[in-house]
Amino acid sequence: MPQRTPFPKICIALGFPTVEELIDHARAEYQAGERFFEFRLDYLPRPELGIAALRKFLQRYSDCVILATCRRHQNHGKFNGSIEEQLRILESAIAAGAHAIDLEIESAEECGPRLEALRSQTYVLLSYHNYGGTPPMEPVIRRMKRIPADGYKIVTTAKKPSDSCRVLELARAHSKVPTVLLAMTETGFPTRVLSPAFGGLYTYAAPNAAEGTASGQVSARQLRNLYRIDKISKDAKIYGVIADPVRHSISPAVHNRAFQARRMDASYIPFLVKPAQLKDFFILAGRLPLAGFSVTIPHKQKILRYLDQIDPLARRIGAVNTVWRKAGKWRGTNTDIEGVRRPLEKRLRLGKSTALIVGNGGAARGAAYALAEAGAKLAITGRNIDRVRVLARSCGAELLTRQQASARMFDVLVHATPLGMTPRVDQCFFDDHIPAKLVFDLVYNPLETLLLKRARSQGCEIVDGLEMFLEQAARQFEIFTGDSAPRAVMAKAAQEALALRSK
Repeated sequence: MPQRTPFPKICIALGFPTVEELIDHARAEYQAGERFFEFRLDYLPRPELGIAALRKFLQRYSDCVILATCRRHQNHGKFNGSIEEQLRILESAIAAGAHAIDLEIESAEECGPRLEALRSQTYVLLSYHNYGGTPPMEPVIRRMKRIPADGYKIVTTAKKPSDSCRVLELARAHSKVPTVLLAMTETGFPTRVLSPAFGGLYTYAAPNAAEGTASGQVSARQLRNLYRIDKISKDAKIYGVIADPVRHSISPAVHNRAFQARRMDASYIPFLVKPAQLKDFFILAGRLPLAGFSVTIPHKQKILRYLDQIDPLARRIGAVNTVWRKAGKWRGTNTDIEGVRRPLEKRLRLGKSTALIVGNGGAARGAAYALAEAGAKLAITGRNIDRVRVLARSCGAELLTRQQASARMFDVLVHATPLGMTPRVDQCFFDDHIPAKLVFDLVYNPLETLLLKRARSQGCEIVDGLEMFLEQAARQFEIFTGDSAPRAVMAKAAQEALALRSK
């Protein structure tokens, strides 16, 4: 029986249509510091061609761990041969030096004694994949354990946030069983970060320079540098951001760098939560458990109904962007207020100013109340005039149509809609003249929106959305942790994250 050694925490999934691409990417990942690779032999038109390449690669890079997979097309792989042919390929991979093989449960159930023969030569990982959803987990693990193996991989498709929790909980419930547990899709992304901390053997990553082999995979560089997967312990505090979409958010980069600066055992993860899934998200939040999370589009207003305690001003605003758990209760506040007020107080006397707010959502509500509380003479406009009317009444502001607003001049304009945000970078609320001396766009991706470009060309003073983002994020960090925010570190992380997205 071969020696059973622990796997590295990250396995790079390499699935390519040619041997040259397979080896080129494996070599590039090795040079980047990775040592654990899955060779998806079924991606090759002739999988047997990958065997010689596997042997040659290990001769040169002997400190690598190779997992060989040849999944049949009946089980969402690309190999069109029989189970007998599949086993012969995997046996050849073992002979070439593969340290482990992945065999899907459907094939394993037909193998009989042949499987034990494979186990006598290498580590055998039995795998189950469900591309339709996330079924009850216990029947799945019971089915898997009927067949002796060295480890078990269960991969499902997450359609709602709580699916991720159900997958992760299986690791804790069967802590003595070596498992790899993941949920595919962006909704299931949290499992890719947290699975090893929950007891999973390892997680999968895509190559840095190519697509992965499953939905939701990100690069090992991201898992290590952004999500600090090597540093997360089973006792780590988990935070996150909920949004739809959420992939564009720079909050994980900023908060994780702040945790690192303060040497905290914590991780901040993006959670894709669709508008109808807030209730389901709180199932996940309670069971992970989450210590706190940021809230952005489109949940800032609807989330109030799920909270136990809400800061009085946030309740008046009708929008929350920060939620944390204390004494078993979910509490909410709105740090957007400081995010708007502080940058503007550096530039003008708000109590003596006239201000125009553009928008009617959660960010607009925070901006409106921030300026109203500071004593500014306030007007509000937006695309949905009925919603704007409701907001204007609630904070004692003047309601203006777009045409009326364009005909006036204000000391400050605060833009709080998604117009101009990536990917809608060619959109702007005002067609030409910008009716303010100072223009503050709460959009931060891109940093210079079309609105700010037009404002600059007209000689206006401008403030980009990164200032607002960093102010509110710093306050969130302090609420989450009780520690002072490392503002310079957070600012640098935000700038680097935005620079990466612009490439």
